[in-house]
Amino acid sequence: MEYKNNDLLKILTELDLGSGIAEEDDLLEDARIETSVFSDLLMDRVDLIPGTKGSGKSALYRIFVEFLPERLLHQKKIVIAHGVQHHGDPVFHAFKDRFEKLSEDAFVDFWCIYFVSLIHENFLKNEIYKPYIQDCDNEINLFRKACEEARIPEIIGKKSLKDILSWCLNALKEMNLALKIKHGDLEYQATLFSDKIVTKTPENKILKTELPIYVTNVKNALEKILTKTGLNIWLMVDRLDEIFPRRSELECKALRGLLRTIRFFSSSQIKIKIFLRDDIFENIVKTKDGFTALTHVTSRKSDTLKWDEAQILDLILKRLLSNELLQKYLNVDMEKFNASTTYRKELFYQIFPDNVYKGERQSSTLRWIYSHSQDGNGVVTPRDIIYLITRAKQKQYDILSANPEGTSESIFDPQAILYGHEELSQYKKITFLKAEFPHLWECIEKLIGGKTQYKSASIKKLFGKNWEDITNDLISIGVLSKTKDTYDIPFLYRKGLDTSQGST
Repeated sequence: MEYKNNDLLKILTELDLGSGIAEEDDLLEDARIETSVFSDLLMDRVDLIPGTKGSGKSALYRIFVEFLPERLLHQKKIVIAHGVQHHGDPVFHAFKDRFEKLSEDAFVDFWCIYFVSLIHENFLKNEIYKPYIQDCDNEINLFRKACEEARIPEIIGKKSLKDILSWCLNALKEMNLALKIKHGDLEYQATLFSDKIVTKTPENKILKTELPIYVTNVKNALEKILTKTGLNIWLMVDRLDEIFPRRSELECKALRGLLRTIRFFSSSQIKIKIFLRDDIFENIVKTKDGFTALTHVTSRKSDTLKWDEAQILDLILKRLLSNELLQKYLNVDMEKFNASTTYRKELFYQIFPDNVYKGERQSSTLRWIYSHSQDGNGVVTPRDIIYLITRAKQKQYDILSANPEGTSESIFDPQAILYGHEELSQYKKITFLKAEFPHLWECIEKLIGGKTQYKSASIKKLFGKNWEDITNDLISIGVLSKTKDTYDIPFLYRKGLDTSQGST
């Protein structure tokens, strides 16, 4: 096809591809892609959703807490109560000193109290659910009594996240004081979830004594409300990679406590849904202490969020064609678009060139974008694709502006796509490799200005004595991949690391 550059300039001026950051993405609902993980979550088959940064965890979370609650309530009788949401939630960091003093067991108690606060705020005090709970005074009073016996006071009035965190920590302190029991020379210490307590004699002999399981009373009382109303409740938590210091003992204790809370607090009517970085999940379950009853967590863990080429095609097109001017310009049949993969591919190649590089053996543009956006583990994220196409759009506008009276064979030129990819590579180096993995940056820097491929002898020479541990770490974060005796830097990072084609 042949397009007038003036027409394309008008379209590109209005074209908005949304944002790769879920909280800032205005197209998230209209251009959403319903992956298998979306379906598994919707059908309540999973509770733990792992994925790399930018893979769509927060987008999926936002869809469920902002766009689907009404549908879930009316069609499935599910109440959505959500916790951490806003980008980073820095108020958590305001309580760092108090969190530092908590043990992993105490964090289990903290998360229980936190979820009780969500139940108060998002369910029992929410006007939407008043018609459902109007005949549940007795059951609600039992729930409040169970909370009171566990030393979890009721939140009075509307509270901010900071207020709730302060309230939770104060409740935890009060509860722990209440559960310290002295009897003669013996001292008892219990937690909210413990069915046994450790007892120390003056000779430091360890005994165990039975105590009530306080959480069972809280959970049972909540279930009575849910049973009477015919409702279920999902407690959803996201942004866990940003609320505690990364790779710290505090993060490990806090998130291990959260995963344990899934086992203690969940039931057929109460589900805790956690969206968590896959690398963080691996780190917190592989500590020297192990993770007791890990199968209880992993039995309802989704597949790691991954995107195939067809889903990336849909992602790009849905965002581009959310622009009505472009839709009309290409005379798009949206019914056919939704029904036919073949038609979607035809549309893609009305917008993009057949190839980025000319030549018989060159891959198609879609395949090129997909393969050049993969990390060393073969992962392609929506965030990276949106960033690449957005930068390509900006470059394309500059290209057309230099010749506004001319014509073009596609809306995006190969030159614009190459520019978008180079910008993505630089962006990933700074915002992912350097920002997320400062402890590995000294090693990553050694790849800058080098070749794209290394033999074992070369990589050993490059990294020195601990080369195997270092390469394993770099493979785990996707900056290297390994095939037999060869280590490759993926296309995604080659421009950012200023590498040159070849082997060493």
